[in-house]
Amino acid sequence: MSNKQSEVITPRAEDYSKWYNNIVKEAQLAENSAVRGCMVIKPYGFALWENMQAVLDKMFKDTGHQNAYFPLFVPKSLFEAEEKNAEGFAKECAVVTHYRLKTDPSDKAKLIVDPEAKLEEELIVRPTSEAIIWNTYRNWISSYRDLPLLINQWANVVRWEMRTRLFLRTAEFLWQEGHTAHETKKEAVEEAERMQEVYARFAEDYMAMPVWKGRKSDSERFAGAEDTYTIEALMQDGKALQAGTSHFLGQNFAKAFDVKFQTNANKEEYVWATSWGVSTRLIGGLIMTHSDDKGLVLPPKLAPQQVVIVPIPKVNGELKEIAENLITELQGMDIRVKADYDKKRSFGFKFNEYDLRGVPVSVGIGKRDLENGMVQVARRDTLESELVPLEGLAEYIKELLDQIQDNMFLKALRFRQAHTTEVDDFDTFKKVSEEKGGFLLAHWDGTEETEEKIKEATKATIRCIPLEGDMTEGKCVYSGKPSKQRVVFAKAY
Repeated sequence: MSNKQSEVITPRAEDYSKWYNNIVKEAQLAENSAVRGCMVIKPYGFALWENMQAVLDKMFKDTGHQNAYFPLFVPKSLFEAEEKNAEGFAKECAVVTHYRLKTDPSDKAKLIVDPEAKLEEELIVRPTSEAIIWNTYRNWISSYRDLPLLINQWANVVRWEMRTRLFLRTAEFLWQEGHTAHETKKEAVEEAERMQEVYARFAEDYMAMPVWKGRKSDSERFAGAEDTYTIEALMQDGKALQAGTSHFLGQNFAKAFDVKFQTNANKEEYVWATSWGVSTRLIGGLIMTHSDDKGLVLPPKLAPQQVVIVPIPKVNGELKEIAENLITELQGMDIRVKADYDKKRSFGFKFNEYDLRGVPVSVGIGKRDLENGMVQVARRDTLESELVPLEGLAEYIKELLDQIQDNMFLKALRFRQAHTTEVDDFDTFKKVSEEKGGFLLAHWDGTEETEEKIKEATKATIRCIPLEGDMTEGKCVYSGKPSKQRVVFAKAY
């Protein structure tokens, strides 16, 4: 087959929502459920999440964290204890008021809420777990010897979103949330920064998704936090995606739940806290960063199947033996591989399906090519294919997977660079935001008033105050007042 690269059509913004939903459904990642705003994650989508989960879980444990699990339900009085956190999530809360149903006396086929089964105290279905966890930590922490306490949980949460989209924003989603307690402010800040770096490394090294690292503005930070660290990625439609956040909580939750410890000097002090999390939203980010009009494009490090082998045109003893030998070699290299021996579907249909599902490498083993000692190898990221010698094929595929991973990151990085614009006046800001999109690097005077005016005029928000980059002073793009550094603006999901 030709080495010529096939044309890959970058999804257009006007069709982006439809394109995205089609990929999620056609690639069999997820579908809508009978519950409004909730999704069913299908086996292929869940396998992708499991791969993400496995990598992240190891990264957390390598940095000293342990897993635990806390209840789904939070007593309303506990939820209210930290006022800013409660206020920030109040509009998204699902509330349990009763614990029993009974048969409707007027219609035996129906069930109604039993008015006599009202809870003494209403329960919040967790939108986040700080309240229930810090109430628990009060019993776990009494001395500096109990610190640091480094806990993570893998769980589901409920946020009653009005506008939902599969993976990106659903009423229920899967995530992990870390909650740590520390002896000093310095240790807690270092923990929040460390976990931001873990998320950035995961996004770039495994998802092949370049990110900005920075801090949120006061209006964008987590409810109840003193500082929020974020990683921000750019999608192919020019919108930003908040891909992970890490929060320095100060002593706010420790004071709200009376979590104190005895210091080495026999003084009693409140502990210092962090929380941090990423969710199944990352799957949405993966789709929107890399995929094309042929379907899903997955980075090899996370793909449920890294290689698929398809005999052409049909299976016989020789082809199957070659396929099984190759599977054994690849599995010995810890490569996830399968062979498709299904006789009911044509090999053309199979290749199209594996392109749709984003399998990084497809290997076609045909009798005619084998006569010359060759097999057909296709890569999903560029849609290139070539004939490769059967001898040494496993090593070739292993190296090719590494090349694909690197190429996907570089392609996404080049896209971000091409869609990152420095602007110095508001007319240009509005024009770039409307016509080009992407990240806008602009000076900001540091006030919430200016931030809100820019948002009202352009729908662009401050995605982060960068930790690196242009730190030179200038004039605010909107007000003309002094500015300490450029910040990152974008329209966002």
